Amino acid sequence: MRKIDWISYVWLVYLPYTLIQFIPVKSIKDVYWLALSGLFLILYIIVNEIRDYRYLTIPLELLVTGIFAVFNFNLYLIIFPAWQVPWILIHYQRKYQKYFMLAYYFIIGVALARIQTRYPAFWMDSAAMGLLFPLVSPIIANIMATSSFKQHQLNQTNRRLETIIQRGERERIARDLHDTLGQSFSMITIKTELAKKLLSKDSERVSAELNDIEQTSRQNLQLVRSIVNNLHQQSLNEVLLEQGKNLATANILLLTKGETEAINWPTQIQARFGIALTEAISNILHHAKAHQVQLIFFANEDLYKVEVIDDGVGKKFVREGGNGISGMRERMHQANGEFEIYHDHHGTHVILTQRKANEDDD
Repeated sequence: MRKIDWISYVWLVYLPYTLIQFIPVKSIKDVYWLALSGLFLILYIIVNEIRDYRYLTIPLELLVTGIFAVFNFNLYLIIFPAWQVPWILIHYQRKYQKYFMLAYYFIIGVALARIQTRYPAFWMDSAAMGLLFPLVSPIIANIMATSSFKQHQLNQTNRRLETIIQRGERERIARDLHDTLGQSFSMITIKTELAKKLLSKDSERVSAELNDIEQTSRQNLQLVRSIVNNLHQQSLNEVLLEQGKNLATANILLLTKGETEAINWPTQIQARFGIALTEAISNILHHAKAHQVQLIFFANEDLYKVEVIDDGVGKKFVREGGNGISGMRERMHQANGEFEIYHDHHGTHVILTQRKANEDDD
């Protein structure tokens, strides 16, 4: 229930204004129009809730409202998709927005032509002013949806910048660890080695204790170096910030899902996926001719997974002399991960998987 976009259904409070003209039922035509209204309501809900069939349900919804506009001279029901669909299509290729606008205004044009034929004096009536809202609704909705989406992207960018600022603090701590604790451990190592030489003729117990101190200090020094190295690895936020700018420069839309959870993945996992994402997006920029890229981050108790989907042109995935895809595949396999790439009607999919059981093998 929490996943339902309740705001989309607020507009349905205006639906009774369309239905009231057919109630009470006086003829078979009233039954027809009420049944068609019910079909519209079902399609409206399906368009909102089921993404996979929108290529079919959006045209059907527009068709049903178009029937009302052309044959019932009802230009108000078509306002529902005029406001609903642009907010949905903002996440798709721009060509679908153009197709929707063309179909919408074609229906409006046919309806106005029939109104002119049936009621020539309609334009002299003050009711004609009511046509303004159906005419401007999809344009206003598209402007608002575009503005909202850009604001969402700006918020994502700001959040990534905040994370990078926090990362700067982590790097400062890493430098302090290296400069202070690291030097201290190095000094312990030197002193214990010297003590071993000076006490080599004394009891074996002292020598054994010094050996333990030396071994422990070396282990701690290696641990500090490992921590510092991990803190310097590039996070997913940094990768997304950089690649998001590259995609924006190329006028390619970037969508992400699960990003908030992914930025909390282990540093090594983020670094590994970050390198692969950089290579994947570079391939998209150079070869795919895409308009949109979607990144899906997913994790459960068994694995981490990143999926890269672009809507570009699928080509041969292995080119002579090319190292991009083979490099991604090799990196994932070296870490006992999995790499998959294929093309379907949605576009090219790159799937990167790393099982948690192998996370500590590095």
